[in-house]
Amino acid sequence: MRVLFTALAGSGHIHPLVPVAQALQQAGHEVAFATGEAFQKQVEARGFRFFRAGGSWPQMQQGDAATMARRMEGMMRMSAEARIEHLANNFVGHFARQMVPDLVSLASGWRPDLLVRDSMEFGAAIAGEHLGIPHASIQVGAALPRDYDNPLMTARFDEVRATVGLPPEPKQQSLYRYLHLCFVPRHYLGGELPPTTHFLQSAIFDQSGDERLPAWAEQLGQGGRPVVYVTLGTVFNKVLGVLRTLVEGVREEPVDLVVTVGRDMDPAALGPQPAHVHVERYIPQTLLFPKVDLAILHGGYNSTTSALDHGLPLVLVPIAADQPMNAERCKELGVARVVSPLSMTHESIREAVRDVLRTPSYRENARRFQREARTLPGMARAVELLETLAREKRPQLRA
Repeated sequence: MRVLFTALAGSGHIHPLVPVAQALQQAGHEVAFATGEAFQKQVEARGFRFFRAGGSWPQMQQGDAATMARRMEGMMRMSAEARIEHLANNFVGHFARQMVPDLVSLASGWRPDLLVRDSMEFGAAIAGEHLGIPHASIQVGAALPRDYDNPLMTARFDEVRATVGLPPEPKQQSLYRYLHLCFVPRHYLGGELPPTTHFLQSAIFDQSGDERLPAWAEQLGQGGRPVVYVTLGTVFNKVLGVLRTLVEGVREEPVDLVVTVGRDMDPAALGPQPAHVHVERYIPQTLLFPKVDLAILHGGYNSTTSALDHGLPLVLVPIAADQPMNAERCKELGVARVVSPLSMTHESIREAVRDVLRTPSYRENARRFQREARTLPGMARAVELLETLAREKRPQLRA
């Protein structure tokens, strides 16, 4: 069968789809990706066919790193109403509106049997309904169906649906009509998911380049010093003020500190550091996490669930997007301390780090997540579900 994966133009949206795409390819199926032009090389480097579709982030189309940082800092101060407006206007009004005609045109030539989208890429669901092609989604981010149930989201969805002659849909039920794959334990998201949701073992991809563990990593933790890892991911790494506060707050502690600033940032931007602080552009977290005792993250869905899959306790500093939702859920599960980036000081981050390192329950709860995740069905089940969906073209309900 031919399977077309669709994703927003970002590593955090594409990477969660790669393990599923690889598994389908290994099972003998033809796989392609439709996403923004900036990710063509990455997609083709993994051996997949690439189609340009969906456009790029409106706020990222112009401006230098400092300008983008200011925009992201503004996102930290968004009200709940502004976040809904951002979600509706960008993810539906901009991305889905661009993705739908691209997919309709693409499907007339390549003719996929199945569409598989990242859960924040809504265009494939609308295009699939129009074309009569079954579609599946993969959970990316903490957003749940309830987060789309508001008048503005409904209006934007109906506007895009109308472009291909689909009628209005008050509850957006078609988004999860056929199959939804969720690579975390059922209780993690803390909300109701549709009956087509299947929970599977974590499947993590984070080596899109040729990066390996640096040589100095062999010395981490010698002498019993805890290893603390700090990152703000691949998008919000531009908010250097937050990153500097984190580094300056932790480096005086008796720990080995590892910091990654992103491939598009210069480690020198953080200034000179003492010998026990290691600053790199990028290190695959699946290679680094086995050496880490505590991760300080921005609350991005992928890095957070990856750290928990390694049984790591967390300090979370949520900036924007779905990060506050992830952080709140991790707090409820007892795996993390949450520190607001708007009120964070050197002292508050140090106190949070000390608390998490010395309180056993944080690690115990993180290891509970790890144990539960590893009892779930593996990738073979995901392939089976997708093959059945393509063949039967009917919803795949969980038992």
